[in-house]
Amino acid sequence: MIITDGSTAILLAIGIPAFVTLVIAALSSRPNLRDAASVVAAIATFLVVLDLLGMVNAGQTPSVSLFEVMPGLVISFSIEPLGMIFALVASGLWIPAAIYSIGYMRAENERHLTRFNICYALAISAALGIAFSANLFTLFIFYEVLTVSTYPLVAHKQTDEARRGARTYLAILMTTSILFLLTAIIWTWSATGTLDFRPGGFIAGQVDPALVPVLLALFAFGIGKAALMPFHRWLPSAMVAPTPVSALLHAVAVVKAGVFTMLKVGVYVFGVDFLSQTDASQWLVWLASASILIASIIALTKDDLKARLAYSTVSQLSYITLGMALATQMGIVGGAMHIVTHAVGKITLFMCAGAIYVATHKKKVSELDGLGREMPFTFAAFGIASFSIIGLPPFAGAWSKMYLMLGAANTGQLAIIAVLLVSSLLNIAYLMPIVARGFFAPAPVAAHSLGAAAADDGKRWREAPLLCVLPLCLTALLCLLAIFAISPLYDFLLHVPILPETYP
Repeated sequence: MIITDGSTAILLAIGIPAFVTLVIAALSSRPNLRDAASVVAAIATFLVVLDLLGMVNAGQTPSVSLFEVMPGLVISFSIEPLGMIFALVASGLWIPAAIYSIGYMRAENERHLTRFNICYALAISAALGIAFSANLFTLFIFYEVLTVSTYPLVAHKQTDEARRGARTYLAILMTTSILFLLTAIIWTWSATGTLDFRPGGFIAGQVDPALVPVLLALFAFGIGKAALMPFHRWLPSAMVAPTPVSALLHAVAVVKAGVFTMLKVGVYVFGVDFLSQTDASQWLVWLASASILIASIIALTKDDLKARLAYSTVSQLSYITLGMALATQMGIVGGAMHIVTHAVGKITLFMCAGAIYVATHKKKVSELDGLGREMPFTFAAFGIASFSIIGLPPFAGAWSKMYLMLGAANTGQLAIIAVLLVSSLLNIAYLMPIVARGFFAPAPVAAHSLGAAAADDGKRWREAPLLCVLPLCLTALLCLLAIFAISPLYDFLLHVPILPETYP
């Protein structure tokens, strides 16, 4: 085993979530300790990732190689700016997600919580393995582990609907990764003799320029977790899962692993400069733009709250794919920043949807009239996160969208700026009515599911359990406070290698 500085921290970051699964299994008969183990592991993992961030800021490049499967195929890890950002998101949001899961799953009297916590921790471990992958081979292994470990979470309720949704989830993600992503990786290895990520990419001069768009298409459609149309249906199908799983899928691990991989391939395999010179990604610019608008329009038609948020996620993920496809430094900065801002906003929205369901068992937007006056913290958090997703300054999402627009301006594609502006208007159209219904629409005259006593003057608060409400308030606060992190985040992302010589 070859070890360089920081290797222990890398292995700890990936290993703590994996190891805690054994602790969770051992504590299956002691639910309080079992759930506490998940929270402690989340905090410990985040602290280790922060330690790695300190090393990177000090100019180090932590890395570790474990073993060689066969010549040229090595399980190895190395930290670079994009991976560091994704690791911070996955490990940091695991903390409120773990706390929220306790409140939600207990309030709903869900069964099989030991299995749930084990799969949740494995998913985080796999996400961190993806974040720190030093080559396409390692990334592919952890990419598949992430798919398999989240399948039981999607099927958790064990109903016919849950099983159908889980089968769709697994079928699309496994099919795209094996047929397209694996093919792209084998092609890359055959053409270049390496799978190691390199600053500025390594495809230039190794693949016929006429075939580069084809290779990029194999990667883009093979990375099914990015939910690029038309391979997006797994994401709304997975909404049959409990809301903490939806938060994991849409904010913490799965979809972010997809768009992170998209950025990583664009920067470290193809190279932004090469994509810009060849226009090989121009088709992807328009496909991502179409996905942004089509998914937003579909979201408008959905009365089911989680389904509306699911199609919102499909749209928002395409922002990040668009950032890579623009092949400019500002596009990469905007796309990477959107991983952070969307994660914080979307996990808040899903946790709010779950809190509403726990308190009222209501799932539809049309059923939310007047509930904001009974659940002010939940609906206020939903409003704040909505402002961020819309891109309203000074909320977090405004900054990533601004840099994406700058990326489009740098390429002279004013139509893409128009797409982003129209998308924000559509965000308003499908998110703000939820807040407006909650706070300003009159409550139904008939008693709702909280009981006959709920048909009162609307002044009584009926929030979800505290362990549901506290995490969503925390993440909503992050949507507000993110303005103070934008400048250092921007400076950090400027170290992403656009040209081979810009990153030693």
